Amino acid sequence: MNSTPISVVLAGGGTAGHIEPALAVGEALRQRHGAKLTALGTEKGLERDIVPARGVDLRMVTPVPVPRKVNVDLFKLPLNVAKSVMQTRKVLKDVEADVVFGTGGYVSASAYLAAKTLGMPFYVLETNALSGIANKLGVRLGGIGFNAHPNSGMPGEVVGIPVRPGMGQDPDGSVAAEARKRWGLREDMPTIVITGGSQGAASINKAVAGALPELTKKYQVLHAYGKKNEAPAPAPNYTPLPYIDDMAGALAVADLMICRSGAMTVAEVTAAGVPAIYVPLPIGNGEQALNSRELVEAGAAVQIADAELNPQRLVSEVRGIMEDDARLKEMRAAAATNSAGDVANTIADRIATTIEQARA
Repeated sequence: MNSTPISVVLAGGGTAGHIEPALAVGEALRQRHGAKLTALGTEKGLERDIVPARGVDLRMVTPVPVPRKVNVDLFKLPLNVAKSVMQTRKVLKDVEADVVFGTGGYVSASAYLAAKTLGMPFYVLETNALSGIANKLGVRLGGIGFNAHPNSGMPGEVVGIPVRPGMGQDPDGSVAAEARKRWGLREDMPTIVITGGSQGAASINKAVAGALPELTKKYQVLHAYGKKNEAPAPAPNYTPLPYIDDMAGALAVADLMICRSGAMTVAEVTAAGVPAIYVPLPIGNGEQALNSRELVEAGAAVQIADAELNPQRLVSEVRGIMEDDARLKEMRAAAATNSAGDVANTIADRIATTIEQARA
């Protein structure tokens, strides 16, 4: 029997929504099965910062974004694909990969194609309510599909969204205590955590700026405004950050989240049992609104259309939740009930079993 550690290549780059679920499954494989992890990424992707910080080897390849319109980039696509696939094949051979696990994004299509040409098994996880092009391609090429939601448009078992080990778990309050110390937050004041995703969100930032004078009368606000956006001025009971690099800590202190409804964000907020106000990003195929729809229907969250977001609406929604103890308690319970459970371990065990059986 082969005793060499399983070598897993993670392919999900560009945004935290692609990177985090890949790392969650990777970490489960490493903890439970001693796997050796390698991640694919691009020079401009957020993975450049996140992946090395998690102790995972990062290898750069050429990104292959699929143009949504007919333009000059569309004609460059075949050449870019060929270049990226060759680079990815080299990585897979160099690390003696046993399997590829992809979550969509700019590097995943090349990873699926490279694995296919090498006769290597590969797995595809679709976290959004509507599947993207790269993941649909992966399953059509023979990848084994997993879905977070039913009826995504991609064949595969519905398992939910994997979140990092320990996310939302703080039985002794130590995670929250450390987070408050780190960000200078008070223990005796309710906390609202606001984030526009890994890149920030201009519409949320604008609404927050107008709502702050009212919000900070009763609540302290931790606000991730985005690295590419101008830093807001500090104010009493207001802590602006370019990016929240400890989401477990943020969720541990949060009494309410205000955020986009990217699939990974929704999964993490739900896993922590935190009530939320979701403001879906109004682009693409509308998947963000669908990502949070079930939680809204279950009473765990409310949803505001981006076009309807303004300071007055934001303050009204916050007060409607935070000043109604019974509603706040019900929303917490609904969020906890709708958490997907131990998805990362489920997927990791499935992958490891397949590889171990193939090696036997």
